[in-house]
Amino acid sequence: MKRNIVAIIGARSGSKSIKNKNIKILGKIPLIAWSIKLCKKSKLITNIVVSTDSKKYANIATKFGAHNVILRPKNISQDKSTDYEMIDHTIKNLKLKNYEYIALIRPTTPLRKVKIIDKALKFFIKSKFNSLRSVHQLPETSYKTLEISSKNILKPLKGLKLSLDDLNKPQEFFKKTYIPNGYIDILKKNFILKNKKLFGNKVYGFVTENVTEIDSLKEYEFLKYQVKNRTYLK
Repeated sequence: MKRNIVAIIGARSGSKSIKNKNIKILGKIPLIAWSIKLCKKSKLITNIVVSTDSKKYANIATKFGAHNVILRPKNISQDKSTDYEMIDHTIKNLKLKNYEYIALIRPTTPLRKVKIIDKALKFFIKSKFNSLRSVHQLPETSYKTLEISSKNILKPLKGLKLSLDDLNKPQEFFKKTYIPNGYIDILKKNFILKNKKLFGNKVYGFVTENVTEIDSLKEYEFLKYQVKNRTYLK
């Protein structure tokens, strides 16, 4: 029996880092359209849902093929609003009921490969994990990251029993570290409703190639360069 998998794309309109970030034009189409078009190519995603606080965004999402658009209230569309609030609202307002898996597809990481999305989904469906988060390896381990005290003294991160001399050792002495990159997160609807959280403690780290996630104009300009030169396809 074919499993129904819902892709949820959250696209609020109030970004302060870049005005109207989720509908900025990238390669002649709005940013959000990249995620919708990707989901339409997936062999496993059966329903594409966009959650937004903007009627303008809703119209764009419908134009590019979203199956459902859910308007969410402003009180859960603020800078400090959480993914959990958005996902919980979407689940409770989505008329489609016969699904268990949710692919959280963030518009701010537009340059993905559909084969990677389907690979992650196939793996997760067969696994016993509570959730999956995509990550990529940081170029330098986070263990070498430093804090600056109120007296401008450099210190290792709190909790690390290491001195600055220890941290000066080559990178090979430290474990690799990874950062969530928005390529795909996979969630279970019933787990969310029961536990009031998205991920839980049993989260699979799905390692992808390094990708650019938009959080500043500099990153947006780099994405435009990647699209123009088609470097993301290599």
